[in-house]
Amino acid sequence: MSKKLILGVYDDDHDIVEGAKKIRDLGLKITQVWSPFPIHGIDPIIGVPRTRISMCSFLYGMTGTTLALLMFWYMMIHDWHIDIGGKPNFALYKNLPAFIPVTFESTVLCAAHGMFITFLLRSKILPGVTANNPDPRTTDDKFIMQIEVKDSDNMDQITSALKSTGASDIRM
Repeated sequence: MSKKLILGVYDDDHDIVEGAKKIRDLGLKITQVWSPFPIHGIDPIIGVPRTRISMCSFLYGMTGTTLALLMFWYMMIHDWHIDIGGKPNFALYKNLPAFIPVTFESTVLCAAHGMFITFLLRSKILPGVTANNPDPRTTDDKFIMQIEVKDSDNMDQITSALKSTGASDIRM
């Protein structure tokens, strides 16, 4: 049994969503969808699990918060405690309201930079890396659905299903 890939090229995002629903109802596996912009709601249709990237963002933000508070504790209490404005510097919690703006900014800084680096690494958008999309038109105005077919007996059924859902071009 050999596996073959069929590519259905669509002109509209609504057509590809409806096509994905119909292809999924036929029991076929959609392995990939390429589009020039995110299509909201297509992930559960094609079986993509929920991303864990929000957990990464939370961890990067907590790293920024921890580093900021550690920096304040070291500079203001442990290393060189100075009485500023009559506020005692014997405990961090007594001066915490004064440190909130810088702590917030450190949280945002670490979360933003961490997410940027994570996005580059996960998307493989690095210098010298070529795109793995099958058609360069997907970066402009076309949408492509890739279907994995296990046997070639129902190729006509799949191509007719793709045509009926609005595919403008079908490639093997």
